[in-house]
Amino acid sequence: MGSTSAENDSTTGAGRHDLNGSAEAGASGLGRRDLIRRSAALGLISVPTMSFLASCASGGGDSDTKAKAGKKTAKNPLGVNESAPLEFVLFDGGFGTEYAKDAVKVYEKDFPKAKVKFSATQKIQTTLQPRFNQGTPPDLIDNSGAEQMDMGVLSGKKQLADLTPLFDAPSYDDPAKKVRDTLRPGILEMGQLDGDPIWIMYYAYTVYGVWYSQKALDSLDAEYPQTWDEMLAVCAKAKKKGMAGWTYAGKYPYYLPFSLYPMIGKVGGREVLDAIDNLEPNAWKAPAVKACFEAYYELYKKGYVLKGTPGLDHIQSQTAWAEGKALFIPNGSWVENESANVIPADFELAVSAPSGIDSSDKLPFGTIWASGGEPFIVPANAKNPEGGMEQLRIMLSEASSKNFTTKVKSLSAFNGGTDGITLTPGLKSGVAALKLAGDNVLNPRLQDWYVQLQKEQIGVGALGEMMAGRLTPAEAVKKIQGYADATAKDTSIKHYKHQ
Repeated sequence: MGSTSAENDSTTGAGRHDLNGSAEAGASGLGRRDLIRRSAALGLISVPTMSFLASCASGGGDSDTKAKAGKKTAKNPLGVNESAPLEFVLFDGGFGTEYAKDAVKVYEKDFPKAKVKFSATQKIQTTLQPRFNQGTPPDLIDNSGAEQMDMGVLSGKKQLADLTPLFDAPSYDDPAKKVRDTLRPGILEMGQLDGDPIWIMYYAYTVYGVWYSQKALDSLDAEYPQTWDEMLAVCAKAKKKGMAGWTYAGKYPYYLPFSLYPMIGKVGGREVLDAIDNLEPNAWKAPAVKACFEAYYELYKKGYVLKGTPGLDHIQSQTAWAEGKALFIPNGSWVENESANVIPADFELAVSAPSGIDSSDKLPFGTIWASGGEPFIVPANAKNPEGGMEQLRIMLSEASSKNFTTKVKSLSAFNGGTDGITLTPGLKSGVAALKLAGDNVLNPRLQDWYVQLQKEQIGVGALGEMMAGRLTPAEAVKKIQGYADATAKDTSIKHYKHQ
């Protein structure tokens, strides 16, 4: 696999799936969300994103063409002009178009005088670039795929509408609840780039963690380990049965953080992860980081990692794991669909929050990483921004969310929407993991704030080297802190902080 396909297949595998239409493409949206920005940062592709957005910033909007706002009522809390046209452009990727078309039908039923123009494309930037330049963008955009527009640049050039009115509006199902109160943890925060405005609505929701076969775990007469001593004991049992304890995407070791980062947060508290995200000096030298790095290194030292793992890509490692060659693998919920052709029918796919160190951990067992994907935006120069937000309000109803989950095998941002649905094993396990986590859901931001730091430097340059035995934990920490310090000092990189 070459570097470009590694980029497309990284993290969620979203880049590849978005282009070939796999049903689970980018369940987390992480690959979609930043594919252009990431690839450009890594020098993998050349894109006109910056020049396009710089020019579109000066395009200005034709305010005279904006639809006159309608009257706000209990049934129309956003004040949609009932006869104003609505234009909705969806990314035509792995999630398909049916779930969105179904939501459009609800809009048309609620506003029968409105003409809705719905279209889908894989070429978001190519299709919409001229229209942003002219100040005539659609009213709602699913800004995903290999041609995703850079969110940071869009917001910086005042090209995005603040979605706060949507989140403060009554929910579609219950007027006593605001939309913001119906969403899964972290969704609102992910939509913020610099301070209070919420620019992006991430519609899909991914659970990250340690994935395994319940059948394989039962065959060892073992339960999922909650402490590291228990983890080592389970791995020792597996080794006696000829099964490795762990494998991972060795060629793309930025998969390791899917379980390692929430473990760090569990051991040291979410403030440790916040300090890392904020690029604070010595953040990587926290005791929790040291303890977790040493724990993972122990897997290597004791021979509990599948032989040859450093040379495997994500598909090869997932295949070996599905074939029972390894018990555990760090991954995201897209793995259920991505590996559907190799996971046995009786596999009993399950996901768990990471094991901790011991009872001194700051957060309880169950602390997990989960976050949003599939970013929707309403352009600042939209003719009917109220309509665009109303369409999102409909999509965040229980019925639309259930429809999405049923059709694309992914959770939505709506906190619920699974009652009465027959969930696949992985989805069912993910829902249970989120329930166990409660408020202890973490959302590390390095992988969408600082792509090169996360993937090439921390992932490939340090974690991959440590797990292959070529760096000690102390050496890996020192190397990563150096990378983080350099990123913090680089004025060419936009810096973000937790608010």
